[in-house]
Amino acid sequence: MTGASGSVVAGTAIDRILQMDIPVIATASSAARLVWQEEMDESFGAALERWDESDNFTFYPSGDLRAPIASGTFPTLGMAVVPCSMSTMAAIAHGISDNLPRRAADVCLKERRPLVLVPRETPLHAIHLDNMASLARLGATILPPMPAFYLRPQSVEDIVEFVVQRLLSALGLVDSLPANVQYTGPDARG
Repeated sequence: MTGASGSVVAGTAIDRILQMDIPVIATASSAARLVWQEEMDESFGAALERWDESDNFTFYPSGDLRAPIASGTFPTLGMAVVPCSMSTMAAIAHGISDNLPRRAADVCLKERRPLVLVPRETPLHAIHLDNMASLARLGATILPPMPAFYLRPQSVEDIVEFVVQRLLSALGLVDSLPANVQYTGPDARG
């Protein structure tokens, strides 16, 4: 997690992956923790305590560059940076690995593991777009949390669930849509 809006997507993604009995190693920048405090009803510390009840959850501070995920020799299924600040996006695009989220993303790129970046910034200027294009060319998936209006979401929770499902799909953990989602639009293109 880095310091952009969208803490609810990060929290929901962690919850879903843990429910799937898949190990989660999390890290969060100090800015991510500040944003979390602004956006969420549950404190970040309380969320960590809740997740830590699972044997499949581990948390490392963003300054811990000795954490296992900072090394390519540590096997992972991939990484999602949710939310991904434009500062983090730029650092990853330019190989700047000065904290754990950025270093772990760099490892995913060099090891050709899935890397999913969920930016929450709008509007975007040319530097943002150039950084995203550069990362996409390197194999990263850029997944802005955009709603699928054709599914007629009724709440913010519906939108979050859709984005998390797309995230899990991009990581190769699930199909892109759950079986109970019925497409109702005029054509099948997303």
